[in-house]
Amino acid sequence: MALSFRGLCPLGALCLVAVLAGCSGETGIDVLPIGTVQGSGAVSPLRGQTVVIDGVVTTAFEPGLGGFFVQSMAGNDDGDASTSDGLFVQAPDDAIRFAVGQTLRISGQVLEIGDDGSSLTALKMAAAKAIGDAVIAPVTLNAPAANWEALEGMLVRISAPLTVGRNDELRRYGSIGVSFGGRLFQATERAVPGDAARRIAAENAQRSLLLDDGSDRENPAPIAWLSDPAAPLRAGSEIIGVQGVLDQRHSHYRVQQTQAPENIIRAQRPAPPQVAGNLRIASLNLLNLFNGDGKGGDFPTPRGAQDVAGYQLQQAKLVAVIQALQPDIAGLMEVENDGFGADSALAQLVAALNIAPGSAADWQLVDAGNGPGTDAIRVALIYRSGRVTALGRPATITTGAFAHGSRPPLAQSFRVGSGPAFTVVVNHFKSKGGCPQATGADRDSGDGQGCWNASRVAAASQLDRWIRSDPTAIGSDRALILGDLNSYAMEDPITTLTAAGWHDAMALSGVAEPYSYLWDGMAGRLDHALVTPALAPAVRGAAEWHNNADEETAQGYPTGEPGPWRASDHDPLLVGLEFQTR
Repeated sequence: MALSFRGLCPLGALCLVAVLAGCSGETGIDVLPIGTVQGSGAVSPLRGQTVVIDGVVTTAFEPGLGGFFVQSMAGNDDGDASTSDGLFVQAPDDAIRFAVGQTLRISGQVLEIGDDGSSLTALKMAAAKAIGDAVIAPVTLNAPAANWEALEGMLVRISAPLTVGRNDELRRYGSIGVSFGGRLFQATERAVPGDAARRIAAENAQRSLLLDDGSDRENPAPIAWLSDPAAPLRAGSEIIGVQGVLDQRHSHYRVQQTQAPENIIRAQRPAPPQVAGNLRIASLNLLNLFNGDGKGGDFPTPRGAQDVAGYQLQQAKLVAVIQALQPDIAGLMEVENDGFGADSALAQLVAALNIAPGSAADWQLVDAGNGPGTDAIRVALIYRSGRVTALGRPATITTGAFAHGSRPPLAQSFRVGSGPAFTVVVNHFKSKGGCPQATGADRDSGDGQGCWNASRVAAASQLDRWIRSDPTAIGSDRALILGDLNSYAMEDPITTLTAAGWHDAMALSGVAEPYSYLWDGMAGRLDHALVTPALAPAVRGAAEWHNNADEETAQGYPTGEPGPWRASDHDPLLVGLEFQTR
């Protein structure tokens, strides 16, 4: 029986029969294999032409996606493994719905949806009719496809476990980034910039895939494919037994799942880390801690929370993190640069720590006077006066690389009991963002380090020279660099510092595969702890607490649950030192 589309054919089914003359023994139109329409390249060789194809419906019509998928019946393909036997059919929202398993004869114009090079080949349907029924067996994959384009639009089943790497769009679009063969790491976390890093980046791209919910709906509730949809799905979780159609849209290959996965093994939330030693020093990026006017007003702020309730949740989460880490000194990044008075974001964080249950009420802030710096955010230091003694005055530098871009560092010296003096220097280098404004050597060279690398290298070199000059005038070469250096482990700013003699506290402690940040589904370290040779013997341990980066974005403020989970987008790190206090 011929079927029609409302609004397309005023004569209904009779019109469709005329359009599709040549079907089922009729003459006048050649029916092309879907593979011929797809072609072996990224773009169809028949783009813009009107064709007729036969295909079995493999997904239900989805208005948000604008159509449905069909695939060639067994024995009815073009016999070319380099061409896909599946195709997306673009149809109007008022089209009659065809059922999964129906075989259709469809006429329409070949088009590409999306940008050339990452577009989805499709057929803009003019007419269609059902000519039978069939069952399509999925292509089984136990490893990444050698050529994803050859499977575009086809039904696939992935038997290999997939590791969750990106979950920031799970609650908004019902999609999640996964990878074959375990977690992905940033290329320059593992390899030196250049050819070696580019090879890893290419491997990462080949291993990557998105799992989607078969729609373009925003804020889907519940998410159809996700068992226990209310429970957080952390990066590092495994998804087993995925089945669906391989789609390509929004610049990514993705499986539009046609059924729920066989199993989801959720990564567990880790306990706070423990490190040896009689002194604990933490580093935390606070993800723009802004408190309005400090009196409950002046929201939304330029950055951070949009209302007082969001700020209160953000601060409570950060207090929970700091209490769990139990540091004696903490270096902070992304604090509102609003002075050190009682209404400042920093002072109110310290006050909240001092009244928290179980607190010794001995937290103090390091008052740097002005700034440091003129940026909207700054670095800061807080410490427990019952555990350490602050020595002399803090020091900062606002010239050279720290006049603009990289936030000025803040140094303060301390002593544990009658032990030796040491200096903690907290930093926040220029980020990798804002590339259109980069000029000269700061442009992205394509070696894997992104833009503004020259500025970060200059900051690293100047920081090393400045610390060697003993800025706090304590006469000690025991120093610790903490903070968000916006550079992965093998990038030039870090190797500049290690070449100058600084030691990575994670390496000294034998930490395997450290990471503090996830970007585009890949893990890496932007946050570092580096010690001078004189301080290295005191290092007893170092660790990161993955309470933030692996968590869903939705767990953060203003919508997340109370407690330490997703208090920021960076994971905090903790260093344990041992000092003889005599």
